[in-house]
Amino acid sequence: MGCNQDWKMAVILLLLLLLTGYTGWHLWMLPPVAWMRWTLVGVEAACVAMAVFSLTRYLDRVPYGLAVAVYNAGNKGLVVIFYLFLFFLAADLLRLLHVLPTAWIRDSWVSTGVLSAAMALLFVYASLHYEHKRRVELTIDTHGKVDHPVKVLAVSDLHLGYHNRRADLDRWVAMLNHEGGDMLLMAGDLIDRSMRPLLHEDMAEGLGGLQMPVYACLGNHEYYAAYYSPGEVEQFYSEAGITLLRDTVVNAGDVDIAGRDDRTNSRRKGIDEFVFRPAAFAVLLDHQPYHLEEAGQAGVDLQISGHTHRGQIWPLSWITDALYECSWGELRKGATTYYVSSGLGIWGAKYRIGTQSEYVVINLMPGTVETTGAAQ
Repeated sequence: MGCNQDWKMAVILLLLLLLTGYTGWHLWMLPPVAWMRWTLVGVEAACVAMAVFSLTRYLDRVPYGLAVAVYNAGNKGLVVIFYLFLFFLAADLLRLLHVLPTAWIRDSWVSTGVLSAAMALLFVYASLHYEHKRRVELTIDTHGKVDHPVKVLAVSDLHLGYHNRRADLDRWVAMLNHEGGDMLLMAGDLIDRSMRPLLHEDMAEGLGGLQMPVYACLGNHEYYAAYYSPGEVEQFYSEAGITLLRDTVVNAGDVDIAGRDDRTNSRRKGIDEFVFRPAAFAVLLDHQPYHLEEAGQAGVDLQISGHTHRGQIWPLSWITDALYECSWGELRKGATTYYVSSGLGIWGAKYRIGTQSEYVVINLMPGTVETTGAAQ
């Protein structure tokens, strides 16, 4: 796993260097005064440095309050830089097509002011939109596999850490308790990438306030955390009162719940190795939504996944939509229903643009009803 992570980090750093270099050049050219140029480029460089630093384990070694500030400033700044990159790229294309005069993107107070105001409005919206958690409701006909209605809540990708902290968690727990349900299913990435903030703010106690049985599978980020904190991840789930399913199946009344280990573990079980009761409604938690057909072939009635975040921000949602058969929402194939959640929390900056933070309410009905999905 270490070599794989090193390769990914090298690619990320290369892309980051190209993006920030291009954006930094345009930030230098845009305002008409030197002090503002130095300020903008200096802030960009500081944000990139903090974002890169937040990807390392050295973040856990600085004072906690400083670590929180560095993580949030760096990752939020990085998203702003990405949108500045898109703006300058569009401006350069329009300039090459002789639609936009060069004077509009060089030495211009007007363009500097308009761009600053547009960025401020966009990211105020993005922050508020992230904080608004959407309620998605599904109703599924079990064809008699449950003998009474069962209300299942499902979430994924809470990414508890330096950004999604105890106060956020407490609000989410209160929201889910208010919704009520027979059980709560967590489809991976409960943890962001470090155990330190979860232990520092006693988030296990916060999760213990959930007033329903909780079942979870692992995501890739739990493996990132476990790589540096062996044993602490599973201990955290236990202390939080969450039943962690690692290639195991549990019976919950008329429902069988299987939690598949994350595909980070190349030796995880195949779905066809899980044993479900013939008369039970079979649910699979599998964090990363690859090879969806395997669940249907194994007789799974409902698969719940996460991981994609649907890109978190536009236009990255276009990439996830192209990469996955279903990058977000409900999909029916044969007798199997799939739901890929865009996540209750988020990785990195707490911004949503063109995507939503959500929790899912799944009503399992004993009789014959039409399957429906709605976002409220």
